[in-house]
Amino acid sequence: MLPEIVQRGDPDRFAATLALPSGLQGRLWPLWAFNLEVARAPWVSSNPLIAEMRLQFWADVVEEAAPRAHEVAGPLHGLLTQAPALRAVLAQLIEARRQDIARERFSDSGLDAYLEATSAGLLWAAALACEAPPEAETAFRALGWALGLANFLRALPELQARGWQALDTDPAALRLKAAEGLNHLAIARAQKGAMGRAAPVAVYGWQAGGLLRLAHDNPLRVGEGKLALSEFRRRGGLIWTAFTGRF
Repeated sequence: MLPEIVQRGDPDRFAATLALPSGLQGRLWPLWAFNLEVARAPWVSSNPLIAEMRLQFWADVVEEAAPRAHEVAGPLHGLLTQAPALRAVLAQLIEARRQDIARERFSDSGLDAYLEATSAGLLWAAALACEAPPEAETAFRALGWALGLANFLRALPELQARGWQALDTDPAALRLKAAEGLNHLAIARAQKGAMGRAAPVAVYGWQAGGLLRLAHDNPLRVGEGKLALSEFRRRGGLIWTAFTGRF
């Protein structure tokens, strides 16, 4: 059931998970399904109170000692029992998603903090679920931050269409932000040796470099909704990253 939920809601993450060793896949399906539920929560209603209630449900799930009878919350509880360090990381992710409800424009530092709590935290949670050593945190968070920025820039036109003017779309500002993302990617690559047994989790960053380079070279792609890799590059990049470990 969980793989089907992820396949419908996050096909890129689904494809990357299938590229992982089978022993790791089962640990991550609950995390990805949880992330989908939390990401959707701020958009389920135009009433902010209802959206807040949905987020609070997941905040309670993360904190509670007993499992809930829910198709995602139940398996998530099992994962949190195996890796209790995930609780604090996921709690921060949920809190950051309240920004999606407020739908206020990010300052530069505000976006940095949002990406750190959401995408960077999520990838670090995945690494923790796969027994990453403590010294791997810098690498996974840097990679997650770069991936989060790439995905945020890719989603920006849709967010604007839904009434959230989340970011300054001035080309010069977007180019600077993309350069910051590429710098995070460079940090992750430099720290790759610290990833330990969780190194396969870095496969999720397979599109980050390509998307950020496109945004940097032609920031107009962002506002035009054309920030995307070709199908050949997308599929080929996943295969390359899965087999070589290079991202």
